[in-house]
Amino acid sequence: MHLHDLSEWAHDHIFDTSSRAAEKSTRLVMWVTLVMMVFEIAAGWWYNSMALLADGWHMSSHAVAIGLSAFAYSAARRYSRDARFAFGTWKIEILGGFASAVFLLCIAGLMVFGSVERIVDPQPIHYQEAIVVAVIGLIVNLVCAIILGRVHHDDHHDHSLSHSHGHQHEPAHGHSHGHAHHHDLNLKSAYVHVIADAATSLLAIIALLGGWFLGWSWLDPVMGLVGAVLVAVWAKGLIQDTGKILLDREMDHPVVNEIRDVVEGITNDGETKVTDLHVWRVGKTVYSCALTVVTHDSTLTPSIIRQALSIHEEIIHSTIEIHLCPDAHA
Repeated sequence: MHLHDLSEWAHDHIFDTSSRAAEKSTRLVMWVTLVMMVFEIAAGWWYNSMALLADGWHMSSHAVAIGLSAFAYSAARRYSRDARFAFGTWKIEILGGFASAVFLLCIAGLMVFGSVERIVDPQPIHYQEAIVVAVIGLIVNLVCAIILGRVHHDDHHDHSLSHSHGHQHEPAHGHSHGHAHHHDLNLKSAYVHVIADAATSLLAIIALLGGWFLGWSWLDPVMGLVGAVLVAVWAKGLIQDTGKILLDREMDHPVVNEIRDVVEGITNDGETKVTDLHVWRVGKTVYSCALTVVTHDSTLTPSIIRQALSIHEEIIHSTIEIHLCPDAHA
């Protein structure tokens, strides 16, 4: 029975903390988007503009998706100390970003359907009124983009300042390895939604101006198709980024080989080998690893390996298994 303090070996499993600024900004943008969505859909229906309707319905998808992002922040914070989450709740934010991207891809499909329908069956458009509404929508989208863009920019520069998690057994040496920075993908998903909305608003304005001054009524649904393709491309990129994290596809990251090199270089005889290695991300820029080591050195311990790995500040949790070669006992 252990009677002494075991806190030295206890681990804090809060590997990444959500940005309250990002959460507040996301909620604000969600409400602004909802108001503009209702206004734009009503105007598109009243003035019979497919580009405006597409933009409005597209904005409705953004309102839902941005709401998902805001909810993900709240859930990640609420359950941050829930022991049921073995490696923290950061991936709730990633799941929110993934769901948002899938939603965006579905809306792109609806935009294609609506635009093709208008090409087959053209309808008269009240250009002047629709242009006014589209310009207002563009302005609102740009304001929302600025709100989220500031937080997105701060996140890119400041996330490396919060890597102290209180469970390293040895102090880190503070080495920098120049690995690529990772953004807050939940915030990025909300930002991409707003930028996509601004782009479709701009396309709607171009289509309406072309139809009004040049009589190109076909430009309205064509711009709807262009907007759909643009949105689909952005959604695909976001799905790939978030899906990679959700599926723990991190073994192509440079830190994997660096871990192997550090551990195998601890002994000078070249007989220490990493035979099994798993690395996965548990925060925006931090990783956990589990490794199996086979060695002839009977003095090698997990503590020594952790000390060697501490030059990599991004490795904040490690599980180490050591096997001594049979001939080492001789």
